[in-house]
Amino acid sequence: MRWWQEAVVYEVYVRSFADSDGDGVGDLNGIRGRLGYLELLGVDALWLTPFYRSPMVDHGYDVADPRDVDPLFGDLESFDALLAEAHRRGMQVVVDLVGNHTSTEHEWFRGAVESAPGSPERARYHFRPGRGRNGAEPPNNWRSVFGGPAWTHVPGPGGEPGEWYMHLFTADQPDLDWTNPEVWADTEKTIRFWADRGVDGFRIDVAHGMAKPETLPDDLRQPGWTPLGDRDNDPRFDDPGVHDVHRMIRAVLDHYPGRMAVGEVLVGDDEAFARYVRPDELHQAFGFRLLHAPFEADAVRAAIDRTLATFAGVGAEPTWTLANHDVPRAVTRYGGGDVGTARARAMALVVLALPGSVYLYEGEELGLPDVELAEEVLQDPSGRGRDGCRVPMPWDAEPPGYGFTTGAAWLPMPQEYGRLTVAAQLEDVGSTLSLYRRALELRANHPGFAGDAVEWYGAPPGCFAFRRSASTLVCALNASSVPVPLPPGDVLLTSVPLVDGELPPNAAAWLT
Repeated sequence: MRWWQEAVVYEVYVRSFADSDGDGVGDLNGIRGRLGYLELLGVDALWLTPFYRSPMVDHGYDVADPRDVDPLFGDLESFDALLAEAHRRGMQVVVDLVGNHTSTEHEWFRGAVESAPGSPERARYHFRPGRGRNGAEPPNNWRSVFGGPAWTHVPGPGGEPGEWYMHLFTADQPDLDWTNPEVWADTEKTIRFWADRGVDGFRIDVAHGMAKPETLPDDLRQPGWTPLGDRDNDPRFDDPGVHDVHRMIRAVLDHYPGRMAVGEVLVGDDEAFARYVRPDELHQAFGFRLLHAPFEADAVRAAIDRTLATFAGVGAEPTWTLANHDVPRAVTRYGGGDVGTARARAMALVVLALPGSVYLYEGEELGLPDVELAEEVLQDPSGRGRDGCRVPMPWDAEPPGYGFTTGAAWLPMPQEYGRLTVAAQLEDVGSTLSLYRRALELRANHPGFAGDAVEWYGAPPGCFAFRRSASTLVCALNASSVPVPLPPGDVLLTSVPLVDGELPPNAAAWLT
């Protein structure tokens, strides 16, 4: 079995994990200093969000140099030390590959702006003349994921009408043109640069958007389009040409045994999604159906069935996640407060019982909710959307930095973090951290976690139970409003204590 097929991968949002130098921003040395915690937690690998040179408009996803470390986070020496220490502790390391766009500070884009229309420098990006009188309107009606047109105007050197460049995200993130062989060659160079240093895998950012239709047609879905590219007939995403890109990435990685690529694929159609994990493309793609399912037994079961069927159709292993740096945290999403916490704990047992790999997001194991932040401290270029789930990790009970930093954190950490810190939960057997530690230990060592399919049992209304196909392990979920009897078997782990031998509402259990 390849290491990623059943792995538990922990997403480290680099800015928010651990700050080693007191500037309020997490860094590579801070992560290295906390690897013992990840080993104690029991994860198999860590995924690092971008730490490359960047003006940080989109917190590192606007890359100015993909083959160097931004001084905010350290240097190549500190990266190598982190990688070596992770490997010494038996953990793999996955890094982001941002191939859809660069920063406007990238040397390629600076050269493109300084060059004439039709130049080789501009051919690396999507530069087009405008429409309307004097080219004053964008080349098409595409919208940016972050709002507003997906085009920015670049006047000519004498102030005359110039061209427009495409950016599906901020104006500081111009999209690369993947019909240009230089883009292919440079991306291969980047993959080899990090693979040669010993990186074990790559998470492909916007994996469904790296190719664009040749004619750049208008979006005919107006009105009613959605910004995330997860609907059918969105011309900005899932162009057939993207699969040649992923075949190239796979071909490069095939020269490095034991390396993998996992794609961020926001495609709604199951058949279209499955194409990204065909045998000659990506090893994995994030399955988001479970993340988007409401806390209802039928909805969760449907999300599981569709995900398993989609991956099985092309012979790939499923991936599961309940959180990442772009979505509200599970506790908040499931209702907040005690109810949201109980439901998030229950869903943790559901997802960790499933076949395939699981991606956790930092702080998920502490039961962190989203943080309500004042308008004046927001930093996300998309608006209020994502900062609430990016507030730094609370390590101990000393405000304001809670062990994350000795000064002020880049996003303020709330008072209620005091009861959710690692220190507060580590020795508490009833804490969310203790639940995750025990669940990961069982997943790694108990023989019940076997089989690549699930079998469903009959269950009371608002509940379900499934068994891993090659074992006797049963996972039961009670999403109803009343306690229910458990299926037959010995209780292995419950998300909350049983009540008179029954499973309470908003709870899950493992049995054998």
